[in-house]
Amino acid sequence: MKNLRVARRYAGALMDIAEAGKTIDRTAGDLETIASALRGSRELWLLTQSPVVSPVKKAAVFRAVFVARVGEGTMKFIDLVIAKQREKHLPEIVEQFSLLRDEKMGIVSVSVTSAVEFTPSQEKDLGSELERYTKKKVRIRITVDKAIKAGLVVRIGDTVLDASMRRQLELLKARFLEGGPSTN
Repeated sequence: MKNLRVARRYAGALMDIAEAGKTIDRTAGDLETIASALRGSRELWLLTQSPVVSPVKKAAVFRAVFVARVGEGTMKFIDLVIAKQREKHLPEIVEQFSLLRDEKMGIVSVSVTSAVEFTPSQEKDLGSELERYTKKKVRIRITVDKAIKAGLVVRIGDTVLDASMRRQLELLKARFLEGGPSTN
């Protein structure tokens, strides 16, 4: 169950610590290592979800698995999360930390849905246009969905720029049904 308020609070506290120690990138890498392990190991995931296993045993397992793979500051943070019995929120904490990190670095994540594959030069051009539009660095994730027929759907945070053929056809249909004037 997602609890973004809890995740945001813990991620914010960790960001404050990482900023003070100038270890933001290292901490982000550590958290991604932990998130990747949680995604890749059903047993580890179930351990974080179990109310039966004591926090002491959970902390011991996490220390055994991660002490050699993550920094000491991150390990102390994980110990705290487990002691406060918030370990089931680790994936959300990692996600929120990543968002905070991007925000501090002036990076915005952009999701682009297209009807066709982009060439590398088209992707680069789109990235440049989106950077000009957002006035930030962009991290683009492109997916192909033939259902949009043609064009693009761009999501930047809560903003959706829908320039798809499907949307244009929906608007045209609505105008015809309303009996409104067409734009020819």
